[in-house]
Amino acid sequence: MPDAVTNVDDRSERRSPGTSGRILIAVPVFNEVAHVGRMLPSLREHAEMDVLFVDDASTDGTADVLNALAQRGEAHMLRHAANQGYGRTLIDAFDWAEERGYEWVITMDCDEQHEPASIPDFVREIEKNDADIISGTRYFRRPGQGEDDLPPPERRAVNLIVTATINELFGWSLTDTFCGFKAHRIARTAAMRLSEPGYAFPMQLWPRVYAGALRVREIPVRRIYNDPNRTFGHDVRAGDLDNARTRLEHYLSVLRDELCDLNLPPLRDAVSAVARDAINVLPDTLPGDLRDTLRDGLEAVASVPC
Repeated sequence: MPDAVTNVDDRSERRSPGTSGRILIAVPVFNEVAHVGRMLPSLREHAEMDVLFVDDASTDGTADVLNALAQRGEAHMLRHAANQGYGRTLIDAFDWAEERGYEWVITMDCDEQHEPASIPDFVREIEKNDADIISGTRYFRRPGQGEDDLPPPERRAVNLIVTATINELFGWSLTDTFCGFKAHRIARTAAMRLSEPGYAFPMQLWPRVYAGALRVREIPVRRIYNDPNRTFGHDVRAGDLDNARTRLEHYLSVLRDELCDLNLPPLRDAVSAVARDAINVLPDTLPGDLRDTLRDGLEAVASVPC
């Protein structure tokens, strides 16, 4: 649980009837003062449901904005006393929702790269009651969907490699393993006992989804990059995550260790196919030397035994 928690009025006891009363929108936040004040009004245009902001020890005034929202009863807020990581904010949101009886949590980012207009799409999928994880994909278009931004080539490359690896391991056909715009059935998500605190959170999530036989569906969401130069920052375990190879190796190391812990097929079982197929279809705009170093990184991590 967070080091410090601010909860203002527990509105879960007076939720409105119907599907929306069973759903919490959870928003991880870190230094988003430029966006956070606009997010709630935008959400309210498309969804009347409870909102929880999880502030990961912001230092830019974000907490002041969120405290004001919480004091007015417009949203709930959790605040970490020290920065704990993206994954930890999600885990704390799931715990908070489970304790208060929510059935679903829709997670979305605060930087206006996830459109609130897509929330009704998630609600419609939730109402079908035939999935446990409904995952947004930024790489599958639907008729009438707004224009997508081009992803930074190295970010697309890392996503392609990891997604191909996950698919090869589990026999899936996912198109986007890193989209944070998701709906989680809380009973099944909480049962996985997730613990990965950083950006590698999906690398623990997907193996546990597979091991637990959770049902997964992808739905299209717009691909928006308001700031393609946004930093990942430094991870105390991995180093500089803005370095594409470092980031890829960190993600794959977490995945490898999780596969070992769950006695699932080892990472090396997927590497030959991924190195052959996924590496060869990376974006043309990706420099050749980076293509080679990503392949080397993939093979280096896979060569480490359990």
